[in-house]
Amino acid sequence: MKVLEDLYYSKDHVWVKVEGDKAYIGITDYAQDSLGDAEYIELPEVGTEFTAGDVLGVIESAKAASDVYIPVDGEVIEVNNAVAEDPSLVNSDPYGSWLVAVKLKDKAQVEKLMKAEEYKKFLEA
Repeated sequence: MKVLEDLYYSKDHVWVKVEGDKAYIGITDYAQDSLGDAEYIELPEVGTEFTAGDVLGVIESAKAASDVYIPVDGEVIEVNNAVAEDPSLVNSDPYGSWLVAVKLKDKAQVEKLMKAEEYKKFLEA
């Protein structure tokens, strides 16, 4: 499984890329592989506020429907409509196909997530 160095990871197989007080959120290579071919993605609207652990959206594949849990508190400031229109993008490029961008409420939460090496060990366990 591909794991990128400059991202943070949750135990729910969600990645977070931080740029200032903005965070891009998507699913990991492991998550997309486990789900199979994504057929539908339900994402929140801009302005929706979340608390870490809330269901951010749903990804449906031929295998299953899976909730995506947001690992940080934040307000949605962008939604990746390209992914909503073509869910297969999360399979072909899981790290390039973010789902939403949020304005972080507490940047310290990001530091509690796993870095790449920790996530690799988590996957092996």
